Amino acid sequence: MRALLSRAPGGPETLELAELPDPAAGAGQVVVAVRACAINYPDVLIIEDKYQFKPPRPFAPGGEIAGTIVGVGPGVDDWAIGDRVMAVIGHGGLATHLVVEAARLTRLPDDRDFAQGAALLLTYATTIHALLDRGRLATGQSLLVLGAAGGVGLAAIELGKAFGARVVAAVSSEEKAAAASAAGADETIIYGRAPFDKDASKALAEQFKAAGGRGGFDVIYDPVGGDYAEPALRAIGWEGRYLVVGFPAGIPRLPLNLTLLKSCDVCGVFWGAFAARDPQANQAHVATLMRLWQDGRITPRVTQTYPLARGGEAISVMASRQAIGKLVVTLDEG
Repeated sequence: MRALLSRAPGGPETLELAELPDPAAGAGQVVVAVRACAINYPDVLIIEDKYQFKPPRPFAPGGEIAGTIVGVGPGVDDWAIGDRVMAVIGHGGLATHLVVEAARLTRLPDDRDFAQGAALLLTYATTIHALLDRGRLATGQSLLVLGAAGGVGLAAIELGKAFGARVVAAVSSEEKAAAASAAGADETIIYGRAPFDKDASKALAEQFKAAGGRGGFDVIYDPVGGDYAEPALRAIGWEGRYLVVGFPAGIPRLPLNLTLLKSCDVCGVFWGAFAARDPQANQAHVATLMRLWQDGRITPRVTQTYPLARGGEAISVMASRQAIGKLVVTLDEG
């Protein structure tokens, strides 16, 4: 098997393509021939030892895959060789073969391609948990999505519309605004590039407030952080919910007096821990996602693909925050 390995902490340029022995499935496991691996922001962090989980080296990044089962271990009764599957695995996906716990698998429908399958679970499962469990988003409410042209941002637009919300998408370019509109956003805001001084921060807050109207936003979905967070929080409505999803722009410091004045909640979103603590609730969300996908109400937008040898390039594009939709590394069968 081939894998793109991180042997020492560093950027994407440090990754090495290597030949390794083919893996074997243990009890409760399967071997998946990986056909596609989606790239997400944790891949940027994990190879630099900046993520909350630090796997022992050498390891392959890539936490979201789709492929075909080519080996089944003892005790696995629900899966067979040849089954098409998707899985969120944390790391290891940038490899031609991978051992996966059977409990992590989700069936990939026959009419869906591997690239879309690899691009579905992490972003959409994070987002449905964020909007429904943490944000309590309801029909007729308003939703502000920051970083709205990225993978989780587009997922938030689509799911927000599926759940009956008015969605305002905030992005950094006209091209990204077009992508957000195509995903169903009711309105788009184009903001400047941080860092912001006091006047620029105030101006952005006014942009957000104008889009939110007199009542402000019921839910704010923030996978960006940094200097964008406080202006967004200033546009939240009474008893609104501010969802903390990620920090590619940096970890913000929020003035807590704003939470008192708006009687609002700042809610952390840690989908991985939620899925581990309440697998039944997570599976119910995944079932909802599969129905919405089959009905055409959500569609993972794979905007660029890369071969395994150029997987580091995909991570570099993700790190630059220029990606629109999902970046996927595709691998040869077998």
